[in-house]
Amino acid sequence: MSDEEHHFESKADAGASKTFPQQAGTIRKNGYIVIKGRPCKVVEVSTSKTGKHGHAKCHFVAIDIFTAKKLEDIVPSSHNCDVPHVNRTDYQLIDISEDGFVSLLTDNGNTKDDLRLPTDESLLSQIKDGFAEGKDLVVSVMSAMGEEQICALKDIGPK
Repeated sequence: MSDEEHHFESKADAGASKTFPQQAGTIRKNGYIVIKGRPCKVVEVSTSKTGKHGHAKCHFVAIDIFTAKKLEDIVPSSHNCDVPHVNRTDYQLIDISEDGFVSLLTDNGNTKDDLRLPTDESLLSQIKDGFAEGKDLVVSVMSAMGEEQICALKDIGPK
């Protein structure tokens, strides 16, 4: 046996995977899929019949959950697609800073200050107006593949 010590440098990320594989033929409308590296919500799925030489193909039309861009992909139905882990979390809105960031209260009493206001105009104005009126607002934050964005708003009454 040798007396040398072996040192391994790991470049891998120890965190949970951002996606999981799922067979293309089992992904349905309103499900999620990764297209061109972006997490998307499926709005339309059509399956073509098998050709003379080959696989049935699934044609996905999906909308990016963060940018609302429409993306399309065609995948053989027997192949695996990446499906993002999508989480929705509700936080209470504490403050809106001048530079467009929001301060949110987490369930364990800490604050979360790293989220920007949403780019969607109607949601943005609802949040700003409700906050200006002194209402207690709860925002829903959607997170997938290392990105987070405010996607919905609930009014839980006056302060």
